[in-house]
Amino acid sequence: MSSKKSFALLTDDQPYEDSLRAIVEKSIVEESLLGDHINQSYNEKLTAGQRIADEVATFGGSWRFIIIFCCILFCWIVFNIVALKHFQFDPYPFILMNLVLSCLAALQAPIIMMSQNRQAEKDRKQSKSDYLVNLKSEMQIRSLHEKIDVLESGQIKKLFEIQAKQLELLNNMNIKIEAILKSSKN
Repeated sequence: MSSKKSFALLTDDQPYEDSLRAIVEKSIVEESLLGDHINQSYNEKLTAGQRIADEVATFGGSWRFIIIFCCILFCWIVFNIVALKHFQFDPYPFILMNLVLSCLAALQAPIIMMSQNRQAEKDRKQSKSDYLVNLKSEMQIRSLHEKIDVLESGQIKKLFEIQAKQLELLNNMNIKIEAILKSSKN
């Protein structure tokens, strides 16, 4: 069974695989790098919302955010416990603090999800790029194997020709030696 047929049995989406092979073959013919084409789409301009989502996700998932947030909560609690009654803006069950925390979580979660979704899309593109590079490498390795096989078969043919000439020379030398031996015996 050929490798193309065995590869086809492993996939359900043959037209997709054929289009990927066509991209790779075109890249081989053009001798261009597949990674250059894929990376161009990564370097596209981000919208303002995407930049904000990335910044919020980066800051919201950092130790700096956790430390600052814990300090603010600690100050909030201490102030509302220690302050005089008329200066307390959120007395002990800290209902306002719970509301602020809930709102923060409700806003922060979808923003982080947007950033993660964009990163997942970028990872899918990178995975496709890796697959194409691997496929191109496999095709080039196969091509090199075929070239080496052709070279080896040509060398083997030349070696047989040389060996045939050597045998012919040895036979001629053997005939001459026998003729010399016969003439020296006579």
